[in-house]
Amino acid sequence: MKRTWYSTALLVTAISGLTACEDHPASPNAGFPERIEFVAPRQYPEGIAYSAQLNRFVITSLTQGKLGTVDVNGKYEDLIAPPELISGVGVKVADGRILVCNSDNGVSTKSSPQTATKTAELLVINIGSRQLERRVDLDNLLPNVNHFANDLAIAPDGTVYVTDSFAPVVYRVTRDGQASILVNDSRFASTSFGLNGIVYHPNGYLIVVKTSEGKLFKIDLQNNNAISEVSGVTLQGGDGMTLVGNDLYIVTGSGSQVSQVRSTNNWQSASLVKNDTQGYFQATTNTPVNGRIYTLNARIGEIQQAMGNPALLQSNNYSIQAFK
Repeated sequence: MKRTWYSTALLVTAISGLTACEDHPASPNAGFPERIEFVAPRQYPEGIAYSAQLNRFVITSLTQGKLGTVDVNGKYEDLIAPPELISGVGVKVADGRILVCNSDNGVSTKSSPQTATKTAELLVINIGSRQLERRVDLDNLLPNVNHFANDLAIAPDGTVYVTDSFAPVVYRVTRDGQASILVNDSRFASTSFGLNGIVYHPNGYLIVVKTSEGKLFKIDLQNNNAISEVSGVTLQGGDGMTLVGNDLYIVTGSGSQVSQVRSTNNWQSASLVKNDTQGYFQATTNTPVNGRIYTLNARIGEIQQAMGNPALLQSNNYSIQAFK
């Protein structure tokens, strides 16, 4: 059993700061290009966020256990590689910190038999100091099953919610780092890939997508975490997603498109507005900047093909595409 690690002095700072939203509302108003190409050797980035503090996108790495940055001109730079980070998956930036899901699907240079398919953690990293402030174990909450912490959402009070793609649960991590299982439900179970993207709605509920069935679910935080399926849409291969107003922008079609989905009844049901199919290839997730949605083309299909043989993962070229 892994232990939950805290640095006491840094934790106090983290608690006091993790109270607000992601960085994108405060991002600069300068125009961003429609497409950003970048080179990052063997990065295989799964998650993307934007940091106004760095004036760069922040991306994860499934293969190298590190975080990097990409500017609007496509310049990539390594940011930090904490030894605790095996595979970085979903990532958010809030209040000067990077929050990242730590997992292991067996393709990282840091993978081991002890951690592969058994890891679900939340790491909090201070952008200014480049130091790990908090490491929260999640897999300990549901032992003896497989785990893959995938994506996260942050509520205004600083509570973090994390999906697990191999276990049918959503985790809750409070401002003071206390972790618990928010919901454990058979509807989230899958023999392949279950829960994936997650967003927090300001009306007090979560929306999650289940990749294997293309279903959206609503988790009502104000009604005893009641779970209901969002009717009206099926999102084949639904992955990462971003909520803007009453519209969800969801990577679908095995990363070949981004679907804009809208609800007019508080996400009891939803309907498809449009599919943007131009400029996406093996994409994973997206982030909002300056009123636009930017999606990461991550070559995620190569990860799936290389399971058990990480030496096959040699790609260097990636891109970030704006929704049109």
